Formats: sequence, structure tokens, C-alpha cells
Amino acid sequence: MTTAIPRRPMRLATIFGLAGLLVVALAAVHLTQGTSTIGAVDLLRLLAGAGTEDAAHVLVASRLPRLLAGVAVGAGLGVAGAAFQSVARNPLASPDTLAVNAGAHLAVVTAAAFGLTLPVLPAGGLAFCGGLAAAGLVMLLSAGGGPARLILAGSAVAMALASATMLLMLLFEQATIGLFAWGNGSLVQTDLNAVTQMAPVIAAGAAASVVLARRLDVLALGDDTAHVLGVAVRRTRGIVIVIAVLLSAAAVTLVGPIGFVGLCAPVIVRLLGLHRHGAVLPLAGLAGVGVVIGADVLVRSVLGGQSGVDIPTGVVTSLFGAAVLVWLARRHRDSGRPARYLAVVRSRAFFLGVVGVLGIVLCGALVVGMLAGDTWLLTGDVTNWLAGRTGRAITFVLDQRYPRVLAAILAGAALALAGAVVQAVCRNPLAEPGVLGITAGAGVGAVSLLTLAPLAGVGLMSTVALAGALLAFTVVYGLSWRGGLSSDRLVLIGVGVSAGCAAITTFIIIATDPWNTGKALTWLSGSTYGRTPAQIVPVAVALIAVTPLLALGRRDLDLLALDDDTPRVFGVRLERTRLLLLAYAALLTSTAVSAVGVVGFVGLVAPHAARALVGSRHIRVLPVAALLGAVLVSLADTLGRTVIAPAQIPAGLVTALVGTPYFVWLLYRTRSL
Repeated sequence: MTTAIPRRPMRLATIFGLAGLLVVALAAVHLTQGTSTIGAVDLLRLLAGAGTEDAAHVLVASRLPRLLAGVAVGAGLGVAGAAFQSVARNPLASPDTLAVNAGAHLAVVTAAAFGLTLPVLPAGGLAFCGGLAAAGLVMLLSAGGGPARLILAGSAVAMALASATMLLMLLFEQATIGLFAWGNGSLVQTDLNAVTQMAPVIAAGAAASVVLARRLDVLALGDDTAHVLGVAVRRTRGIVIVIAVLLSAAAVTLVGPIGFVGLCAPVIVRLLGLHRHGAVLPLAGLAGVGVVIGADVLVRSVLGGQSGVDIPTGVVTSLFGAAVLVWLARRHRDSGRPARYLAVVRSRAFFLGVVGVLGIVLCGALVVGMLAGDTWLLTGDVTNWLAGRTGRAITFVLDQRYPRVLAAILAGAALALAGAVVQAVCRNPLAEPGVLGITAGAGVGAVSLLTLAPLAGVGLMSTVALAGALLAFTVVYGLSWRGGLSSDRLVLIGVGVSAGCAAITTFIIIATDPWNTGKALTWLSGSTYGRTPAQIVPVAVALIAVTPLLALGRRDLDLLALDDDTPRVFGVRLERTRLLLLAYAALLTSTAVSAVGVVGFVGLVAPHAARALVGSRHIRVLPVAALLGAVLVSLADTLGRTVIAPAQIPAGLVTALVGTPYFVWLLYRTRSL
């Protein structure tokens, strides 16, 4: 009498077998790719003991280290992503969305910038500390919220950390040369040294996570049930987080941050209907290996030659991950919870007083901006310049300086107004114009033009950046529409499209000139350097055209910030109004980006600070936010071109560094959203 084999173990064995065969097939193809003429036949002869010395050298010194690095990193990130999603009970949790990769990357770049050459394991320890701190901060600040809050918190923290990383790369360009490509996940290895040191760490972390699989199964039932069943909830969650961060940090140390593998691999596994962690964790590791190796095979097959080797694998995985994030977002249902702003009630006199004070501060910022820089001037110099009585040297300085000052003021006001609109429409005080994909889309357009036509005129630059921004916004809005517009879905899809655009921008930079990224990095960091009067015309026109329209729509903004039902009761055509308001925000943001590049946090911080000062009515929020944004960017620009003159810090990096503490406080205050 025969005993029937249970269907579930057979199904699991089949899945693991097929996954293993797929990984082996990809690995076999991977070993045949490269810049040398050594092909599959040469490698087969080598296995048979009849190969040449050249084939052996290529295999051991180049191809095998690259393959093993991909296997180790894919397994580590896949397991880490599954662990993070289980602990956070959030399908969008991953080393990217929790800013683990960004924290680890910043730690490694900091060491390189200050001339510290660390062995592999100490560098891994440093990356672990950076990643753990970032993950802890994001999970603390997103506690009690849904997927959209986690994405917003993780994206903002990652943006702040990335700004600090970019600042170090610009200030210490020689010490960090080549780290831009590495910072996007490059599998290039010169020997087996790093792989042999980090692979055991990844293997140990993966094994430890599998040991905890039963506890994770119990945790999935809920904290109360897990406690009743004898699981130490906090301790287990803490141990799993530490293991997941260790795996992510080891991957970053080995090949740099490879984007979205930790998001995609668990999603692939769960699409197979698997939920028990004893199967999910190891299969997520296999899926991660398949994603990384498959992406590397794809990029080298399409590009071929040296370009296929140089392009970071992380660019391809980021594009794939962005698509997965958009797909998940389209399946996401809005939480339906209205935004909760600070309940502030101010008198009309107080509002007018705030406007007056900010107006005086803005005038002061304008004057300081005209006087400060690598050459300090006097107010008399500016007065004489206005009257046309200055000498050639001072005239030249002020002719170069005034477009920068005006560009900073106008762009700051435009970004702040756009942020106020986006936060009202999305009903989320943590949203900002960048989540609509506008900023990243403008970046693709501008960097493409910088690469293809470096001598192109200012007008063409603004036009191409504007076109890229509006195209990205159109894609985000179109994908977000599903029988209506969901605020959470709009945010999540916007983050996904932004990530995809960022990957395209990275690809353009590295594919064309990987050793000369300073110009593009400066633009992507938000700089007023070299601005001309012609470049500020689009943002000035946008402000003149859109500001009255927003003033007329202030009542609609107040109603949209409440919920979906109230605007309909008062006769507001909900979808049409949303589209128009978001289009206004897109126009303001795109023209601001075309004028000064990518400046972060202004559209997030300025509107929220305005509401904290004068309340949530948009007739007051809009002018105060515009003034705050103008002051913030103007002072950031002046500070950036003064503190280390004649060298300069891009204004966008200064706003990120200044805005980060405020944003962290904001997230902490609103953590119950």
C-alpha cells in the first residue's frame, strides 16, 4: 500500500526546484558575458580541464566574483525585504523604503570623503550602523500609519540622507570619484576578496532569519495573539530588524545600494500564494538572486561591451522595482482618513503681522543675497549699481548675482505654493510636489539635454525640463485614476514614477561620462549658479498666472483638505477641481525646477510651517507659505555660496539639511496619522 505525498510539500518542492533551475540558467548565461572574447565554449573546455590560462584568469578574476557578488547581494536583500515586510506588516517595506540603503550609503561615503580606507568587514560594520539608525528613525516616525505614511517617511528620510551624501561627493570630488556609479549598485568586482568576506555574513543573517520563521508566523497573527502564544513581540521584532539591516548593510558594502530588490523579491514570492515564513524567507532569497542576476544579464545583453559592464545593475532593478511599486499602489485602497493639521486659530491682526514680518525678512534676505558671496559688497555699491554709476568689476559681480537672487526667491515661492496645493489635494501634510513625479521628470529632461546638447541655450533647457515634468505628472495622474482619484494611491504611484525617473537619470549620466558627474550632480542638487535673466522668466510667468487662480480656488482647497464628500455637498466638481489644482502645482514646480534645479523640502516644510503660524485656511496659508518658501531658498542660496567661498554648496542641499530636523519633528508630531 502506497502513501500519498501531501500536495503542499510537493508544491513547495516544485517551486523551489523551478526557482533553482532558473537561477542556475541565469548564472550560466551570466558567466558567458563580458568584454573579453572568452565565450561559453572556452568555459566548457575549462571545466573539462582543457581550457586556456586566459580563460581561467577571466573566470576567476572577473566573471566569477561578479556572479558571486550578485548571488550574495540578491539573497541578502531578498531575505531582508521579506523580513522587513513581515515586521512592519506592510507590503511596501524594504531596505529602500525604510532608508536602510541610504543610511548605509552615507556612512560608507563619509568614510571615503574623509580619507578613511577601511577593510571590507569594518566598512560593513560602519554601513550597518548607518542603516540601522535610518531604519529605526523611519519605523519610529511612521508608527501607526499605513503604507503611504511609511513611503513618505522613508522617502523623505532617504532624500535627506542622499542630500548629505551628494554634498560630500561634491565637496570631496577627488576622494569620492567613482562612487556615483557604485552608489547605484554596481556588481563590478576585481577579485574574490570582498565576496569571500561578506558572503558568510549574509549566509549567517539569512540562516538566522529562517530560524525565526516560526516566530514571524505567530507575529503575523497580531501582537496580542503572539503574546498569548508566548512570543516576546518586541524582542523578536527587534532581532529581526537588526538581522535585516545587517543583510542590507552587507549588500551595500559589497556592491553599493541596489534599488528595490528587497521590495520585488518578496512580492514575487507572495504572488505564488506562500505565506509561511519557513518558505517565504528562503524563496525570497532565491527570487532576489534571480532579480539581480537577471537584471545584470539584461543590461549586458542589451548594451554589450564596456557600457554593459559599467552601467550599475541597480539602475535596472530600480526601474523594475518602480514598476512593481506602481503596480502595488494601483491595488492599494485609500485609508480614507482625513488629514489632521495643527488646530491653530489666529486673529486677522496676527495674520497681517506675520505677513508683514515675513515681508521684511524677505527684503532683508534679498539685500543680503545681493551683498554676500565670494566678494562682499556694501549697500552703497548696490545703490550705485542701480543708478548705473559702478565700476566694471562691481557691475560684473552684481550683474551675475541678481539673477541668482531672483531665481531663488521666485522658485522658493513657487515650490511652496505647489506644496500647499499638493498637501490639500492629497489630504496629507507630509506630501510635497516631488511625490507627483514632477521633480524627477524635470531631472530626466534637463540631464538628457545637458548630455546630448551641452551648449544648448537657456530657453531650450527650461522647455525640455518643463516637458519632462509635465509628462511625468501626466503619467502619475493617469495611473492613479481608477474609478476616481485616491490620495494614497496618488502618493505611492508618484514615488514609484519618481524612482523610475531617477534611475533613468542615473543611467544617462553613467552611460555618457561616468567620471564627470559634477555638472549634472550640481543641477540635481538645486543650484542657482550661472543663472541668467532668461531662466527666471518661466517661473515668474507661472507665478503671475497661477497665483490669482489659486486665490480664487482657496475655498475649494479648504474643502478638498477635509474629505471627498464635503466638496460634493457644496457643489464642487471633485475630479475636475483636483486635476486643475494639481496641474497648477505641476506648472509651478516644473518652472521652478527649470530655473534652479531640484530643491527638496521647500514644498513640504513651508506650507506646514504656514499652517502652524496662521491656521489651515488657504486664504492665509498660500501667501504665508509663498513668503516662507522664498525666504528659505534665498537664505539657503546665500549661505551655500558664502560659507566656503569661493567653493559653493548647492541651495537644494542646504534646504535639505536645514529642512530635515524640522521634517523629523513634523513626522514625530503627526505619527498618529
